[in-house]
Amino acid sequence: MLLKRTHTCGELTKEHVGEAVALNGWVDAWRDFGGLVFIDLRDRYGVTQVVFEPEAGADLQAQARELRNEYVVGIRGKVAPRLAGKANPKLKTGEIEVRAVELVVYNASPTPPFEINGPEPNEELRLKYRFLDLRRPDLQRVFVMRHKIGQTMRRTLSDLGFLEVETPVLGRSTPEGARDFLVPSRVHPSHFYALPQSPQLYKQLLMVSGFDRYFQIARCFRDEDLRATRQPEFTQLDVEMSFVEDQDVMTTMEGLIAALAKEFGGEELTLPLPRFKYHDVMERFGSDRPDLRYALELKDLADVAEQTEFRVFQQAKEAGNRIRGLCAPGGGEKYSRKDLDGLTEFAGTFGAKGLVWLKVEAETFAGPTAKFFKPEVQAQLRERFDAKAGDLILIVADTQAVTSQALSNLRARLAGELKLYDPKAFHYSWVIQFPLLAWDAEENRYVAEHHPFTMPLAEDLPLLDTDPAKVRAQAYDLVINGEEGAGGTIRCHDPVIQSKIFALLGLSPEQAEEKFGFLLSALRNGAPPHGGIAFGYDRLVMLYAGLTNIRDCIAFPKTAKGTDIMTGAPGTVDLRQLKELHIRST
Repeated sequence: MLLKRTHTCGELTKEHVGEAVALNGWVDAWRDFGGLVFIDLRDRYGVTQVVFEPEAGADLQAQARELRNEYVVGIRGKVAPRLAGKANPKLKTGEIEVRAVELVVYNASPTPPFEINGPEPNEELRLKYRFLDLRRPDLQRVFVMRHKIGQTMRRTLSDLGFLEVETPVLGRSTPEGARDFLVPSRVHPSHFYALPQSPQLYKQLLMVSGFDRYFQIARCFRDEDLRATRQPEFTQLDVEMSFVEDQDVMTTMEGLIAALAKEFGGEELTLPLPRFKYHDVMERFGSDRPDLRYALELKDLADVAEQTEFRVFQQAKEAGNRIRGLCAPGGGEKYSRKDLDGLTEFAGTFGAKGLVWLKVEAETFAGPTAKFFKPEVQAQLRERFDAKAGDLILIVADTQAVTSQALSNLRARLAGELKLYDPKAFHYSWVIQFPLLAWDAEENRYVAEHHPFTMPLAEDLPLLDTDPAKVRAQAYDLVINGEEGAGGTIRCHDPVIQSKIFALLGLSPEQAEEKFGFLLSALRNGAPPHGGIAFGYDRLVMLYAGLTNIRDCIAFPKTAKGTDIMTGAPGTVDLRQLKELHIRST
């Protein structure tokens, strides 16, 4: 028998005292005091204390004594105030209890492998029993927020005139980008669909079709190595607009960003958001997604270094490499010699062959290399970094790429360890004008920095023929606290420019027609200027929920190896299925 609930377990207050109610939920805790049996009944809305009194009958009390944690039950009873001094101010329902007159056990449960309201279990156990893990109130609050973020996205974009359109999940595999997940066709032997890495081409075709403002909360798939902020299947808010330039897309999207920041970050944004050029942030922070909640800017030290007799610096200059550094306030007092050895090892994981460290003291520098820095050089370094006694200067001499990677990662680590920012604060900015192309030495060809459908800056179009490496793209990324919150570009609506970019990427005209003939045909048939952006839905939830791992805001995520240990996916299939798909496993 089902006792249909009249209220949730997070709803009842003193205003309901005297009412007959029915509740459904899971037993969160139970206590037997001989004459009285108490249970805490939990659903996703909260917890309500239920008491089974002797007056309700011996049979009901006997039933209640059989209950255990995670039993699923329904109860019927009357709301009463808690005894004096027994209220629980931590609960919305903490001033009342329900005195039960009826109990129905819908399902029993063995002792769970971990406490739902206890310490967080290890990740493997959590993912194996994800259906239990998702009962944890902290996680359920994350998914309530996820839902609300989606509602805000839909409401805001709909108010701005965007239409939500679904695009295919089964499409064609195309070169460039990450590795595709392939789906074999049963009716077309040796042919495969590809799951979408994004709805990129379809949304461009929608612009050609006259749908000038499109959005979709889209499922996407990429067969690539995982990390804390990446999953093989993920969700993005996909947006496209016609008759726009890059500034139009950013300005329009700032309305959505401001709405999200107000509702979930608790702040009123000042618009427009700051815009930084790619070259500038790489020089100042060593990263195209810098966390700007703190300073710690990188400085070029080539002019200072040449005044020293330090051989490492001389060799770097002779090799045409960079000499760059940063100054960590208070780092000289914080870090011991052992700690500094750890920082040196950390920098080495990003390719740095060494790390020069100098502790700034009142009159001089301390450190194993301080003897190479004459007083006048030390004075220049103090001025360059505005360094104070107790600070720590770190220097890397290596290639542009290595100095950027090593110092940007040191910058992030130091800021956290030295508590240089409020972890609950948010900083939003745009990074613009990325390179259009990057040279892949292994493949001996250019590859797209964002994707092959990006329009160059108008003033850089002549460079496609003379110096492609210097071409800047009409590309823009939204950076939130050092994470890429969104990324977009203005697309090539001109088939001639698009064909030229395909050629630079190593595609012959025949290959371009074979892979992208449908797109080129659409561009030849009246394509408007258009561009768009995609927001990382999962990543936004992670940031606003204060999480460090994206798996905690995806209901059923994969492990770091791309497996689902709860269901056993990926799994084997029988030979009959393979034969139907014309596939033989090797």
